[in-house]
Amino acid sequence: MVTRIVDLRSDTVTKPTEAMRAAMASAEVDDDVLGYDPTAFRLETEMAKTMGKEAALFVPSGTMGNLVSVLVHCDVRGSEVILGDNCHINIFENGGIATIGGVHPRQVKNNDDGTIDIDLIEAAIRDPMGELFYPTTKLICLENTHANSGGRCLSVEYTDRVGELAKKHGLKLHIDGARIFNASVALGVPVDRLVQAADSVSVCLSKGIGAPVGSVIVGSKNFIAKARRLRKTLGGGMRQIGLLCAAALVALQENVGKLESDHKKARLLADGLKEVKGLRVDAGSVETNMVFIDIEEGTKTRAEKICKYMEERGILVMQESSSRSCFPSATFSLL
Repeated sequence: MVTRIVDLRSDTVTKPTEAMRAAMASAEVDDDVLGYDPTAFRLETEMAKTMGKEAALFVPSGTMGNLVSVLVHCDVRGSEVILGDNCHINIFENGGIATIGGVHPRQVKNNDDGTIDIDLIEAAIRDPMGELFYPTTKLICLENTHANSGGRCLSVEYTDRVGELAKKHGLKLHIDGARIFNASVALGVPVDRLVQAADSVSVCLSKGIGAPVGSVIVGSKNFIAKARRLRKTLGGGMRQIGLLCAAALVALQENVGKLESDHKKARLLADGLKEVKGLRVDAGSVETNMVFIDIEEGTKTRAEKICKYMEERGILVMQESSSRSCFPSATFSLL
């Protein structure tokens, strides 16, 4: 009989700590749509300071955060954003930038480490002389950490180079920083320095740092003013969100410091799994809190069977395909 469940499906399945629940219960709140919620103001002020930007805005989800950010930068329908073909915005956000914003995604191949070759990015920028025929390039998007690459980190040097390229061509740079704190800890680079080159960043509160709900986008005061209006248009304007922001403040204070331990446990797990016959794990690519497992060709099993076998023994994992299992994101701080 299973007496304990170890849930490694995702770092999105964390539960609020007692400190978070207490903070939510006692949170001072007001109407945030009217701009008066004091706890939301505290969170946004803290996040802007932490990320080295002028202002911040709480949004219900990372998907909305990325969508709002892209639409602020690409404010004319028919604009184009350059992004990686394997990035979260391109694959997992329901095509929102195109279907809702009329923004064309110019996909460029991601490398195994989540980067995109600088020369390929530059080659993808549209020639303004062809504006009669082509979409107008407005934005470059990066993702750090890069989830589909196994949580790999984009270095500050690489990000700076992309930022310089964007400025050279009069473009903006947005970073999908859903797990930017993981990248900061893994690289040993202050988070504000890591995103210094970006015009905007979305930061998830409910993944690696374990808050129950929400993301924050950061940028200039002008950017956030436009983002606030778009958030309302998309249905993301909520009232007493201080209840949620209170838990996020606890997460920032208590859980960022635990990420290094998460990463060490992920590497320990990867080192053990790579010794299992029939499984292939690139332990060297485990830089943060994600472990991907591939089933070797010729092995007489499937990911579905492995996942079920582990579930019967109290270990929950996630299947990506018939040959790939199990942790699109494994969070270890709760083990």
